[in-house]
Amino acid sequence: MEKSVSLLRQIEEAFKCKEVDIRTYSPLTLAYIGDSIYDVIIRTIVVERGNRSANHLHKTTIRYVNAGTQARMIEALQEFLTEEEQAIYRRGRNAKSYSTAKNASVSDYRKATGMEALLGYLYLKDDMGRVIELVKQGIHCLGMEA
Repeated sequence: MEKSVSLLRQIEEAFKCKEVDIRTYSPLTLAYIGDSIYDVIIRTIVVERGNRSANHLHKTTIRYVNAGTQARMIEALQEFLTEEEQAIYRRGRNAKSYSTAKNASVSDYRKATGMEALLGYLYLKDDMGRVIELVKQGIHCLGMEA
């Protein structure tokens, strides 16, 4: 049986991306890609739960994809993170961002940025299994059905 190639590796091969040491990326760069990865996971879960109107899909998605929920999620996940993951999260949380969330406290926004940085780091490390595991655990810890 043929081994599947991750989306990351397919993108890298198709677009001839150069190899980069992901530890050199700024935490806000990691958060940038991590935000998209988290969004794709949540949107996939929501769509797989049923064919509904775009408005309904959006309203369901924003319950999960917002700084407040992400802040609570990463707080609940702290005990499940490795030392390396905690360090990446802290780098993201402590990064000086020049923007803020429209509907979130500065504290929640920073925690959400830290979580996104962690997810971005894991994605670029090609560890989607761990990304999925953390998102699933986070949803479970918050008692939210996805």
